Amino acid sequence: PRYRPDWASLDARPLPAWFDRAKVGVFVHWGVFSVPAWGSEWFWWHWQGQHDAAYERFVRRRFPPGTTYAEFAPQFTAHDFQPRQWAQLFQRAGARYVVLTTKHHEGFTNWGSPVSWNWNSVDTGPRRDLVGELGEALRESNLRYGLYHSLMEWFNPLYLADKQSGFKTQSFVLKKTMPELYDLVLKYKPDLIWSDGDWEAPDSYWNSTSFLAWLYNDSPVKDTVVVNDRWGRGCSCHHGGFYNCADKYRPGTLPDHKWEMCSSLDKLSWGYRSNMSLAEVMDEMSMIEELVQTVSLGGNYLLNVGPTKEGVIAPIFQERLLALGRWLDTNGEAIYESQPWRVQMENTTDTVWYTSKGPVVFAIFLLWPRDSDLHLSSPIPSPGTRVTLLGYAGTLKWQKSPGKGMLITLPYMLPSPLPPQSGWAVKLEGVK
Repeated sequence: PRYRPDWASLDARPLPAWFDRAKVGVFVHWGVFSVPAWGSEWFWWHWQGQHDAAYERFVRRRFPPGTTYAEFAPQFTAHDFQPRQWAQLFQRAGARYVVLTTKHHEGFTNWGSPVSWNWNSVDTGPRRDLVGELGEALRESNLRYGLYHSLMEWFNPLYLADKQSGFKTQSFVLKKTMPELYDLVLKYKPDLIWSDGDWEAPDSYWNSTSFLAWLYNDSPVKDTVVVNDRWGRGCSCHHGGFYNCADKYRPGTLPDHKWEMCSSLDKLSWGYRSNMSLAEVMDEMSMIEELVQTVSLGGNYLLNVGPTKEGVIAPIFQERLLALGRWLDTNGEAIYESQPWRVQMENTTDTVWYTSKGPVVFAIFLLWPRDSDLHLSSPIPSPGTRVTLLGYAGTLKWQKSPGKGMLITLPYMLPSPLPPQSGWAVKLEGVK
């Protein structure tokens, strides 16, 4: 069937299955904002849109008088960017897809956009096609490629003129936003388009529905591409492909629509900050807890890193990503391709989360029970019930609980000088 350029038709498109199966992705925020590397990726806006005193002070102290944001671009060098190393790291992190910022609200494009003259990574700064190079490396590693793209640009004169008209004119959309989106799709054939920057204007201004109809009907990725929900004011959480709803969104109960939680290893920013401290970086336990909670509620987990202007992913971020990957090497069976179970979490305790695969149920607990007895009140065991711990050989003893559910005797863990890992998964076969 051909999709019409209206939400009723577009929202009826089934989500390509690869996205729900993937569960884990890595987000990369990289651009000219990586040069000042301070505050956040909204640096330009805080500095010159809001005239925030802290940002003005920072620029006065660090840069020559009269410095403009445009002068940061040549310092965005990507000298140490090795796309194959990134791809390898993301693969070892257990990611099944990667989303790169092709253009943030600053308007600088990480590829040679034909409508972003001299404000792109080929004409200035790296003098490289960052979008293309990373895409090639990811595909070699069998990872799906997503492109983040901001519809708006804070200081683009065309956008500001349209805004002035109350968005009755569309010069910016026709000359900048849409040519870039079509170019990205035709050139890089992405698996995912992660739209953003939509909140000031309605989707009718952005021409979102006609773009999506073309994407679903006639584009080279029409059968595989997945999109999010940021296509105009009021669309978020209502229209599009999967829902992001809001940054770091966490539903309390199981949503009835596929969704994704995006989270950042640096708790204060999506872009790289040179003054980031260890306390501001998410620890392994929080990361695993977010992942487990998200997947048990039917979501995907997209974890962000901000590389430096040279293209280095900070060692602390690498360490966290590799820790996530090690956890998934052991427990991935309970995560990838899983479905929410009839119960998502134990009411008795907030540390047991459930996922399922066909008749098999996984109970993921984040804290090791004191006496090594795990009490699960939701699964109903049968005489043939079989219990195993992922990453541990042999079956576990269990008995019916006096109340309801089951009591599982976990293997005795030797006291270790290292803190125990975060999170274990018990595989339950033959339970209801």
